[in-house]
Amino acid sequence: MVFVADLRDRQVYKHVISCSVILEGGIFMCTAATYLTRDFYFGRTLDYEFSYGEEVVIVPRNFILHFREMDKIEKHYAMVGMAHMEEKTPLFYEAVNEKGLGMAGLNFVGNAAYQKSMEGKENVATFEFIPWVLGQCATVKEARGLVEKVNLTDTPFSRELPVAQLHWIIAGRDGCIIVESVEEGIKVYDNPVGVLANNPAFPEQMFQLNNYMHLSPKEPRNHFSDKLELQRYSRGMGALGLPGDLSSASRFVRAAFVRMNAVSGDSEEESVSQFFHILGSVEQQRGCCEVGDGKYEITIYTSCCNVDQGIYYYTTYGNHQITAVDMHKEELDGSILVQYPLVREQQIYYQNGK
Repeated sequence: MVFVADLRDRQVYKHVISCSVILEGGIFMCTAATYLTRDFYFGRTLDYEFSYGEEVVIVPRNFILHFREMDKIEKHYAMVGMAHMEEKTPLFYEAVNEKGLGMAGLNFVGNAAYQKSMEGKENVATFEFIPWVLGQCATVKEARGLVEKVNLTDTPFSRELPVAQLHWIIAGRDGCIIVESVEEGIKVYDNPVGVLANNPAFPEQMFQLNNYMHLSPKEPRNHFSDKLELQRYSRGMGALGLPGDLSSASRFVRAAFVRMNAVSGDSEEESVSQFFHILGSVEQQRGCCEVGDGKYEITIYTSCCNVDQGIYYYTTYGNHQITAVDMHKEELDGSILVQYPLVREQQIYYQNGK
């Protein structure tokens, strides 16, 4: 059953654990966001203590998409995104297609629930969900209709790659939705802030914004007492109280505040730069989130996709110089995947020579 829910549905799910994408038993933290200037932008951070060798992958229109319990799709929309390659199969963390639709999976541990195959439903494994949607849908409206037919199954990719507990953000020019598969069924939420973090469930992430309605990019006024002459002593005091810790709940609030108040020009350079600044507000630095045995979670990569133009931009922890892959510079009518390993070593431009 698919529940189309609005933000008045604030059911509290039993388990709330802060995590993100699971691959081979690992726990990834991440934050996804959208941004609109002249073009539409979509991207995310992925945080963990080491990389799984992910790379930028372009899926051309005639690459055959195989599904465990459904017919293969031989012709579909082309797409580009970040994926871990396994058995010549791209396991996408996030991707955008040539029609202007983006989709990302973020961990949802303790809340996600999947079903066995059901007759009369489109039975899709979680690792198939992103190419299944982006291969067929050009708009969020179309994606919402497709999701109504889906049954997300508990099928693992392999014994070594267990089922990931995820929820998904799907976004385009016509809107943004969140898809969560829970014990009650699949729920679809409209997302007016264009941001998603991990736990808790999306209605609870949105509800906590009520605690921060006093925040403002403007200078504050004294509401404490008219009997006291309180003074501003610094710029930025309108945002006092904005959470700064690395928990998923706090990252959602911080990214939502920055994204909703972000201002930039509409050129490609200004828009891309601003998008990286938005997600930079939730970056994780080595040493601040210890996960044991002297290991620390860091922002492995940050992506920014110009969804309208099919350009995938990214930075990595070791290289903050922006790298771009333009899907339209490849043969999109082909049938062979195009793969680009990430540029991970720092690239520095010397203005006066090296």
